[in-house]
Amino acid sequence: MNLSGRKLKILEAIINDYIFSAEPIGSKSVSQNHDLNISAATIRNEMSDLEELGYLAQPHTSSGRIPTEKGYRLYVESMMQEGILDGQQKRVIDDSLFRRHGEVQKLLDDALRLMSEFTSYTAVALTPKFNESRIRNLQLVFVSSSNIMLIVVMESGLIRNLILNTSHEISQDKLNIISSMLNERLSGKTIEQIDHRFINYLKTKIYEYSEFLDQLLEGISMNSLALEDIEILAEGKTNILDFPEFNNISKARAFLDMLGQKDTMLQILNSAGIQRENINILIGAENLCDISKDCSILTATYKLGDKTIGKIGIIGPTRMDYSRVFSIMNYVSQRLDRFIKSEF
Repeated sequence: MNLSGRKLKILEAIINDYIFSAEPIGSKSVSQNHDLNISAATIRNEMSDLEELGYLAQPHTSSGRIPTEKGYRLYVESMMQEGILDGQQKRVIDDSLFRRHGEVQKLLDDALRLMSEFTSYTAVALTPKFNESRIRNLQLVFVSSSNIMLIVVMESGLIRNLILNTSHEISQDKLNIISSMLNERLSGKTIEQIDHRFINYLKTKIYEYSEFLDQLLEGISMNSLALEDIEILAEGKTNILDFPEFNNISKARAFLDMLGQKDTMLQILNSAGIQRENINILIGAENLCDISKDCSILTATYKLGDKTIGKIGIIGPTRMDYSRVFSIMNYVSQRLDRFIKSEF
């Protein structure tokens, strides 16, 4: 059913007050702190209705009410207004990210630090996909008579190492020559562009090492250069401990463990929730693991042109300042898009 305007105003007031107090909200408090022109008795009756409808809950030890996940969802979908970042906050973000526009890794590190500091929550990011980034340079290094190390440095700042097996020994001097030739032809290309047709072209130019080039292609395409390419970064991991919802040691430990579980975090960060503009909002039980059900997670993509290359996110208690987090996430993701684009 659709809620009346009065119920919506009361629910919004309770959610806003509870976000900042973490204490159950009573009808008298709503009446005194908000200019609703509604009596405390009427507010109390409306709060009882909202509880029956599943938007509020009453803790056993209190006469006040707290929002439920259903209440938060309605708030985010139809009542939340984007917070306003002041000029000083925008300048801090712009100046910090501008200084780091040379490398995506450093951009992300600074973006996470800023988001964590501005919100007091935990900030996370999925790094760009390695195989979709462009090659800056590569180096072949002699390891043994049958092993060569390939070091690939991408324009995004990501680095990967890979051991290649060879059927015969290749000296470091020759490896330097091959590295130089490869850099001349591969710089600026993505891993995905290094296919058999491209290798065959290289073999006509470096025919002496055609067998090794086949091994190099097989190593790149079959090994973990691209398969294990996504990393999860986190800043402000222990910030969650400052909130009463996570005063319980076992719950706090479970939260920190969750941040270290790559598969779990990938599932959570890639889950669909409430979409507002570029921001995806997951609230409580919409999340996939037990501990994250006590959290809300906002994520935003960052792009290179029209192509999404990663995500940033903020994780906090379900009692989150959604409006402020939304505005910070929205602004930071837009600036990331801009500075990543300027890099390439």
